[in-house]
Amino acid sequence: MGWGNTITRRLKVFSMALLIYFDYKAVQKRVQWVSTTKKSATWTKTHERNARRVLNLMIELEGLWVKMGQYLSTRADVLPEPYINVLKQLQDSLPPRPLDEVRGTIEKELGKPMSDVFADFVLDPLATASIAQVHRATLADGREVVVKIQHDGIKEIILEDLKNAKSLIEWIAWAEPQYNFNPMIDEWCKEAPKELDFNHEAENTRTVSRNLSRKTDCGSGSISSAVDVLIPEVIQSTDKVLILEYMDGIRLNDNDSLEAYGVDKQKLVEEITRAYAHQIYIDGFFNGDPHPGNFLVSKEPPHKPILLDFGLTKRISKSMTQALAKMFLSCAEGDHVALLSAFAEMGLKLRVDMPQQAMDIATIFFRQSTTASEAKENIKALNDQRERNVKALQEKMKLNKKEVQKFNPVDAFPGDAIIFMRVLNLLRGLSASLNVKIVYLDIMRPFAESTLLGSLTHGQIPNSQWIYDSPANSDVESKLRNYLLELRSDKILGIQVCAYKDGKVIIDTAAGMLGKYDPRPVQPDSLFPVFSVTKGITAGMVHWLVNKGKLKYEETVANIWPNFGTNTKELIKVHHLLNHTSGLHNALGDVVKSDPMLVCDWEETLNQIAKCTPETEPGSAQIYHYLSFGWLCGGVIEHASGKKFQEVLEEAIVRPLHIEGELYIGIPPGVESRLAALTVDTEELQKLSGIRAGADVPPELLNNVAQMASGVPVLFNTLNVRRAIIPAANGHCSARALARYYAALATGGSIPPPHSADSKPPLGSHVHTPKFPTAPLKKKKGTGKKKCVSSTGNLQDASNSDKNGYSQLRTSDADDEAAARSGSRIFSSDKILDAFMGVGEYESMVHPNGKFGLGFRRYSNSSGTLRFFGHSGMGGSTGFCDVENNFAMAVTVNKMSLGSVTRGVVRLVLEELGLPVPDEFSTSGEKGPDMVLNLAPPEQQS
Repeated sequence: MGWGNTITRRLKVFSMALLIYFDYKAVQKRVQWVSTTKKSATWTKTHERNARRVLNLMIELEGLWVKMGQYLSTRADVLPEPYINVLKQLQDSLPPRPLDEVRGTIEKELGKPMSDVFADFVLDPLATASIAQVHRATLADGREVVVKIQHDGIKEIILEDLKNAKSLIEWIAWAEPQYNFNPMIDEWCKEAPKELDFNHEAENTRTVSRNLSRKTDCGSGSISSAVDVLIPEVIQSTDKVLILEYMDGIRLNDNDSLEAYGVDKQKLVEEITRAYAHQIYIDGFFNGDPHPGNFLVSKEPPHKPILLDFGLTKRISKSMTQALAKMFLSCAEGDHVALLSAFAEMGLKLRVDMPQQAMDIATIFFRQSTTASEAKENIKALNDQRERNVKALQEKMKLNKKEVQKFNPVDAFPGDAIIFMRVLNLLRGLSASLNVKIVYLDIMRPFAESTLLGSLTHGQIPNSQWIYDSPANSDVESKLRNYLLELRSDKILGIQVCAYKDGKVIIDTAAGMLGKYDPRPVQPDSLFPVFSVTKGITAGMVHWLVNKGKLKYEETVANIWPNFGTNTKELIKVHHLLNHTSGLHNALGDVVKSDPMLVCDWEETLNQIAKCTPETEPGSAQIYHYLSFGWLCGGVIEHASGKKFQEVLEEAIVRPLHIEGELYIGIPPGVESRLAALTVDTEELQKLSGIRAGADVPPELLNNVAQMASGVPVLFNTLNVRRAIIPAANGHCSARALARYYAALATGGSIPPPHSADSKPPLGSHVHTPKFPTAPLKKKKGTGKKKCVSSTGNLQDASNSDKNGYSQLRTSDADDEAAARSGSRIFSSDKILDAFMGVGEYESMVHPNGKFGLGFRRYSNSSGTLRFFGHSGMGGSTGFCDVENNFAMAVTVNKMSLGSVTRGVVRLVLEELGLPVPDEFSTSGEKGPDMVLNLAPPEQQS
């Protein structure tokens, strides 16, 4: 292509773009002053006028522009009807290329005269498309074939058109920032040239054919013995010529023939959709160009789809396949945590934390398709939703109308996801053009589930991969790993185990997967929800404030928290809260039961619990404060310190122990990709009917326990709950962070040496509160400052960045941090261990013979001597320490059970070390009331 032709093509493209742009801008101003009826007619004429302009230019330029027009002509679900009616002409054949050009290409590519190759060659082409022309022919051996011949010089034209398209898209993004399609055109520029190599297309065709004909077995049963489609066999290929088996079929735009042959168009499009779901989720290798011209329908019943043209075929990695499947299922389930995790896994980075809006936008791609007749309503609905999202973004970021138009909430968009979304859009356009409705969530779901559940099939993942690859710290750890492998398929989904002995790490093992629908491996820095293990962390914060002189154990709560001193609570003291003897064991229980999401509102729960009335006299009975413990202690922590709850957590525990990014009570935005998802061991759940509990467990906690156990994972997997401050139940941590915490407590607060260097990534290497990428906005005059995005702490109220207490580090905090790390203790009192366990001078503050000290569960050895303390949580996670032997251990699990896995792990480790086993984890000892799912009858606690 000469320079003159190149410049001419570019000028035509940009002059047409400017003409259409100013036409729409002029009409946009003009229709403000006309009636609704005239406004509609004016817009219709404008669309028709500009659609014809686009069509004429595309036919004139051919090449890439025809392909783009074909794509646009299938988008009846989003484009105005006049564009569809005009541009669908591009789905018909273009003017044929001269026969001499066709003959010259064939003979040059095949290296022999056409007469030596073909017994018959039909001169009139079956179709002429943007890149090639297709003829029917008969080989010398009698086989019926089609011959695809690339247009002479088309490669140079396509490459030049891509440059022009890129420049055009950049100009549009500059003129109208809300329409930034740069990531899409970048991916197209990378993939489109592959269509020019017919050897590449031939191999793609063979691969897709093999993939779709094989049986798909995912461990949970076959979802398909074979997708019911046809693909022509490849006979021969060169760089510019492709010879395929001839298949007699009906074109999808030939509605009269489809009707005459009795083709079920609904079934047809559903089968095409299934074929693409298989390619994307099962194979990770899919055709990126499913426009109507790339399909035929066989004339013989049952009228199977015939898939053609695999030039633009995309291969994606296993991790991207899993991320796309996870994104699909998160939209189907409305799971914000999984969606944000999927975004992170696929490399999609956001500049703003707006989970609900992200869900709304992602769900658009999987929504039910609409017929062409419903296109107008669909476009209106999409525009309305877009306006709502823009308004929410404007409020969230505090932008004016001009600024919000220039703000792009996406910081990075992966190319693989762009092709994936293009395919979904083309499939939607295909269904609209055939006037059928497709429920993508129903059709594609089995395939998406397959790619995730398939990773859980027994025996699929080698033992060496199931255990996270890190060197064993001791012989005990090697034996532990062998034990975990024995349990892996039946009892463990994901698990972390970490132990310290004499201040050194002797175990740091991670194994299994992050969730039922998340086959990524558990790593040492994965974050597990640990339920009531959180109480031990919250108790440590109260003790830290006492040690700092901010409050006293014997002080009345009302003295610290004035609003608390109502409804006969005036005599409740701090030690009553820590010892579960305040009488408020059921506080807010009924309210939370009727409105579970109340737990997400920190301020409101504090206000309401301050108004509650105790059921027993303070100190008269130790009854487990299953949820109220956290709000009661949390209110004391905030009022005594004058700081936000999370600020105290960071200052008292996280920063001194150097466990940033691995211990939270209420997660911040940006850590979702490291979260383990909860599920339930259904076999163990059936044993709950045999639970027996003592007087120290509230009867209300045992009501409908099986229903509660099955519902808890659903609730605690939600983003709202994970981000909420629930200091009794929603801690998220790694086992190594939790073990380090208890290793410090075991010595009365001495900070252990740095964690093992073999543990990757290093403990404390994460940013504790991730920040979103700065949004490049125009500087305001006189300030020289850019607006940037801050993180949020609440899904419903994303505008308040400090709602849950996450904020920038103050100078004084930085000084405190430096002081803490330069010292060697987080507690200065030499009697702090007695306080934890409620012995010595603190014995009068705890209920006689009660299971709890001041905030911690006390464990005895086989002789009945108190020597351990810690806290377990519902489902099996635990953290504890042995003071006498300077030993600390933590176990985190995401498959909730009656605790048998945890007990087995703890017993094995302690017995191998020759250390006593706490009664909580022994085969016959008395179990604490930490949470209901750990309260199995003795015969079930082996």
